[in-house]
Amino acid sequence: MTTSTLAIGQPTDRVDGRHKVTGGAHYSADMLLGNMAYAVLVGARVANGRITGIDTAEALQADGVLAILTHENLPKAAAQPPLLPSLAGMPAPGQTFFPLQSEVVHYTGQPVAIVVADTLERAQHAGALIRVSYQEKPAVTTLDQAREAAYEPEAIFGGFVPGRSERGDIEAGLAQAEVRIDATYTYAANHHNPIEPSATTASWDGDQLTLYDATQGVAATQLTVAALLGLTPSKVRVLSHYVGGSFGCKAMIWAHPALAALAARQVGRPVKLALTREQMFTSVGHREEQEQRLTLGADKEGRLTALRHHKLSPTSHFDNWAEPSLGVASQIYACPNYEGVYRLIRAHTMTPTFMRAPGEATGMFALESSMDDLAHQLGIDPIELRLRNYTDADPTTGNPWSSTGLKECYQRGAERFGWHRRTAEPRSHRDGKWLIGYGMATAGYPVYGPNNPQRARARLYSDGTAVVQAATPDFGTGVATVMTQVTADALGLPFERCRFEGGDTTLPTIAAAVGSSGAGMISAAVHTAATNLRNQLIAQAVADAQSPLHGADPATIAVRDGRMMLRDAPGTGESYGDLLHRNFLPDVEAAGSWSPSPESTRYGMMAFGAQFAEVAVDPDLGLARVRRMVGAFAPGRVLNPKTARSQLMGGMLWGLGQALLEANYMDPRRGRWVASSLGDYLVPVNADAPEVEVELVEVDDKIVNPLGVKGVGEVGQVGAAAAIANAIHHATGRRIRKLPIGIEDLL
Repeated sequence: MTTSTLAIGQPTDRVDGRHKVTGGAHYSADMLLGNMAYAVLVGARVANGRITGIDTAEALQADGVLAILTHENLPKAAAQPPLLPSLAGMPAPGQTFFPLQSEVVHYTGQPVAIVVADTLERAQHAGALIRVSYQEKPAVTTLDQAREAAYEPEAIFGGFVPGRSERGDIEAGLAQAEVRIDATYTYAANHHNPIEPSATTASWDGDQLTLYDATQGVAATQLTVAALLGLTPSKVRVLSHYVGGSFGCKAMIWAHPALAALAARQVGRPVKLALTREQMFTSVGHREEQEQRLTLGADKEGRLTALRHHKLSPTSHFDNWAEPSLGVASQIYACPNYEGVYRLIRAHTMTPTFMRAPGEATGMFALESSMDDLAHQLGIDPIELRLRNYTDADPTTGNPWSSTGLKECYQRGAERFGWHRRTAEPRSHRDGKWLIGYGMATAGYPVYGPNNPQRARARLYSDGTAVVQAATPDFGTGVATVMTQVTADALGLPFERCRFEGGDTTLPTIAAAVGSSGAGMISAAVHTAATNLRNQLIAQAVADAQSPLHGADPATIAVRDGRMMLRDAPGTGESYGDLLHRNFLPDVEAAGSWSPSPESTRYGMMAFGAQFAEVAVDPDLGLARVRRMVGAFAPGRVLNPKTARSQLMGGMLWGLGQALLEANYMDPRRGRWVASSLGDYLVPVNADAPEVEVELVEVDDKIVNPLGVKGVGEVGQVGAAAAIANAIHHATGRRIRKLPIGIEDLL
């Protein structure tokens, strides 16, 4: 039984494009329900201490105020779920601390009151009238304040990543090294700023709660809020049809969805709670400040003998969280001796969280900068050095890669970039007064599999149209478009006769699409459901005495354009519609479920790539301008090259922002972020964007999932900052070991 592949691999336009550009797409904060009320959060003004008094008298007298909730009158949380990644298919709180439960303050911006009023403006006005007094204590918010108190956790990242990893004998590997690179890299904290700030609209109907939430996973919101409020998940419905970007800040579930629900129950009417741009800096996690020390040992041919990688970063007082920065950096090259250690300090901040390429982007900056130093010291071309350390297996397990494509990425990326024009000596390329540099770096991102079955449902109507349903929302990746393509090919239907529906917990459950897992796991469930439906229809035709296909071997039947036919005799067959009409069936449906196969545990699974950058530096002014970026990536099978290139280009440009612009710092005196809006926190704009080229290297992978899809959401950022930093070194001869790289670093 086969279908002809017509839709997968085509650069199909987004099915939701018209809705978005015409205003027809409704986001969580756009929901207008009858008798709507509006909630506003009031945040703590100190980073450490306790509330000694809250004066709400004047605020309660303000026009339109319906309620003010504080730790003194807000119902207590029924349970606090553990910190688990949202891919686990369990409750996924952003931190194991729920606010407004006591007078204790753990970080600046922690919600200390909720104001509910009949308009947003009245709620904001009343919030400004609340007077909170504190007993303030000294706060620790930076690495330099508490280095001596650093500790090595047993595990990080919700317990999924060990605090220490080793293989071989690190000391012996360093002792046998003929060349050593020892360097420390520092990173400023980064903050999420998607176009759509986080928002939730909550409505009760008796004991049934409906949430319209901006989330990467409706099931994650459902399970987390149900646990916090002591509800069975069946009593919580979550809808999220359009999400205006996330990149990690909407992967975990923060306090505001449950707070919106509690406020709505308190006032007896629907409540909308939308975070302000400023609150996005204190309410949905961040990429933590970091310090990484990396030591490379190699022989004179550049082959690695040892890699020691230590990371120090601040976490909250309630969770051992750190980006897994040492993961891909420990796997990408053949190196027999390795030691990776995470160390944390307790700080008065909220728990850090996922941020695009969480850990991979920072860890690979350190590794790829050091690899560039090694290449320069040994006089080896940077690509050649990486090829000498190429591995066909995951060094951490010894398991072969399910597929790679990395060598092809080096080759095709270098050709497209024009790497052959690069001379090795720094400061050897000029364009007038500008120093020109060329840099490259390796990219890699793990292929994550869900811990629970992923489900979808397919239905075919007698008019020859089909709809496939799964609970996943579309947060800008184009999932609705791509899954329509998968549906069309699995059923053998034209693309325009298929439709995908998602973003609702009443639909078959899909885990949160985090860690670049969405395309792989959702397509697997959709493909399985649609394939089951196709096989069901073929089986029905074969068993139907009135069908031209009666008695045929199902394996000899192909489907194209909604018509089942004998592969070797296409004239013999019938359409789906003919079969359904004859049997008085208005529609038929089938479910599909997919989980990673046990065989996958015998392989290493990663998406690979190679990044290239051309940078111009003004030696007098310290200005760095990225002129060109080229990325070649091997993400398995590419379902839609247009949406894939869009994702990869976005990641590369974010890597530019990480390299040169994005930074936030704590004021250690007050425990507050210095930047609290896009007026202070710099991100790339169109004027910063260079020419960006993306090369897709498709590789066949029969292990990762049925369609061989690895995902592209994160790998585009990995290595981008390192390629830019390496280009700056090539242009100037100066190695900058901090992110972002500022003017002051280049003067």
